[in-house]
Amino acid sequence: MKFSIERAVLLKAVAQAQSVVERRNTIPILANVLIEAQGDEVHFRATDLDIEIVDKAPAKVDRAGATTVSAVTLNEIVRKLPDGALVTLTEESATGRLTIEAGRSNFSLATLPKEDFPVMASSDYAANFSAKAPVLRRLFDKSKFAISTEETRYYLNGVYMHVADGENGKVLRCVATDGHRLARIDAELPMGAENMAGVIVPRKTVGELRKLLDDDDMKIAVSVSETKIRFATPDITLTSKVIDGTFPDYTRVIPQGNTRRLEVDASEFARAVDRVATVSSERSRAVKLSLDEDRLILSVNSPDSGAAEEELAVAYSDERLEIGFNAKYLLEIASQVDRENAVFMFNSSGDPTLMREGNDMSAIYVVMPMRV
Repeated sequence: MKFSIERAVLLKAVAQAQSVVERRNTIPILANVLIEAQGDEVHFRATDLDIEIVDKAPAKVDRAGATTVSAVTLNEIVRKLPDGALVTLTEESATGRLTIEAGRSNFSLATLPKEDFPVMASSDYAANFSAKAPVLRRLFDKSKFAISTEETRYYLNGVYMHVADGENGKVLRCVATDGHRLARIDAELPMGAENMAGVIVPRKTVGELRKLLDDDDMKIAVSVSETKIRFATPDITLTSKVIDGTFPDYTRVIPQGNTRRLEVDASEFARAVDRVATVSSERSRAVKLSLDEDRLILSVNSPDSGAAEEELAVAYSDERLEIGFNAKYLLEIASQVDRENAVFMFNSSGDPTLMREGNDMSAIYVVMPMRV
């Protein structure tokens, strides 16, 4: 195998592949990227047995072939090569090594047989549809902060993507929760998604997918089966197993009867929470919200490190209320607001609070209060 490729093109493909590779694994071949050169393009394939990514890049192929080499080492080498360099990769089957040449630099890396590389079994996808990158980016970006990291509740370790009933008919919905906060984001239902099975997309897949969604004009082809989900652009295909479990009935924790309405400038609120939380003890990071007529006082009282208080002008016309929250949760939720104002709907100091952007119901968040 022998081919020449631009350094920037090679770096993009190899960086994407090596991020899927698990750093600590007991199977040596899983640390490698499978490089397949044919025609006028090269495919770079990496997997951790749960996710598989295939990135195709244009190249001048002198001799077709395939081999596997350490993904992390290859990425480090290419990253350190000068901008604009033309990189030539040659694999000599006699020596079992891959040489990488660029200008005066020359590297020789050990390879493993391509036959040992595991390829993810293909799947019959029951639902196939396409969505614009900004739509998918919004669905996953706004929900991923609420993914649980608790391994025992593995069915919460991802984003639940499914078809649901929205305000004006069926919608494509993403939900994530860790039991303390919940994010529910809706988008218009794409053609072909009507019969999609609800699937839980794992946290790592959500992170890898994010790298595919930066180009606003890109259309992403999405295919869903009961066990796998695939996202494809013209150059990159990301296939992932979905979490085998049942996502809980999240609708039961979304409060319907919260009537006390607070409207506040989202970025001003987030900055104020961040400031007063500076003195709170790391363990609890509790912030108290004291609400009165058009006035909000944020306060923290930490016996170990001190106290802080800040007042904000807000729109609030209900009876007086005091309620506490974990500062980190409040900050994460406030940072999701794209519009100027955040609307909080309260019931009592012991009940879950609902937050949305103005009157927009396509993105709603729920946060559980804390005792303060």
